[in-house]
Amino acid sequence: MNRKNPLPTDLYCITAEDYSLGRNNIEIVKQWIAAGIKVIQYREKDKDMKKKYEECKIIRELTKEAGVMFIVNDDVDLAMMVQADGVHIGQDDFPLEAVRQLVGDQMIIGISTHSPEQAQGAVKSGADYIGVGPIFKTSTKKNVCDPVGLEYLKYVVDNISIPFVAIGGIKESNVIEVVHCGAKCIAMVTEITQAQDIGKKINGIRKIIKGMEEKK
Repeated sequence: MNRKNPLPTDLYCITAEDYSLGRNNIEIVKQWIAAGIKVIQYREKDKDMKKKYEECKIIRELTKEAGVMFIVNDDVDLAMMVQADGVHIGQDDFPLEAVRQLVGDQMIIGISTHSPEQAQGAVKSGADYIGVGPIFKTSTKKNVCDPVGLEYLKYVVDNISIPFVAIGGIKESNVIEVVHCGAKCIAMVTEITQAQDIGKKINGIRKIIKGMEEKK
C-alpha cells in the first residue's frame, strides 16, 4: 500500500456479483489476481453487513498474499475491520476530512467526482485519488448521475494533480476514447465480470491500452 501512488495499475476492477454470470465474488477476485490485476474494489450495496464482512475477510487475505491493493466502497467501518488498504466514498457519504480522522494517515481515501468543482474540493480535502465519471451511461450502479462525458475527463487530465480513475460505462469498444483523453487508470465493472473468460478479456483490453500508449 502506498498513498503516494494509490493507483499503480491500468485496470481498476470492481466487484458486481449480480453481473458475474453466477460466479461469486471470491471466484471473480481469484481470476482477477491470476490475470495480474493490481487494484480491486469491493462494492456490494445490497448485501447484509455480515456477508460483506465474511467476503472482505477472504478477499483481504487473497489480495494481501498477492500484493494487490484492496479498496472497500462506502463502508468505512468495514474497511477498517478487515484492514483494507483503502476506502472509496461518494459525494453523499461522510465528509472526507471526517473519514480521514477515523482511518488515520495510512489508509488510502478515494472519492467519486462528477464536476470540476468536486474535483478541486477533493484535492483540498486531502483525497489520495478521485473517481472521474460516469464517463458514459451506466446501469451497474443505482441512482447514478447523468454521464459527465469526456470533457470532464479532459479537465481532470489538464488541471488535477492527484491520481484519478476513469469510470462509468467504459467497455472494450470505447476504451480507446478514454485513453486518448489521457486516462492512465480505468475502472471497469460488467465488461469484465460478465466475460466468460476473464483473463482473456483483461488481456484484450490491456492490448488496446498498450497500443494507444505506444502511439503517443
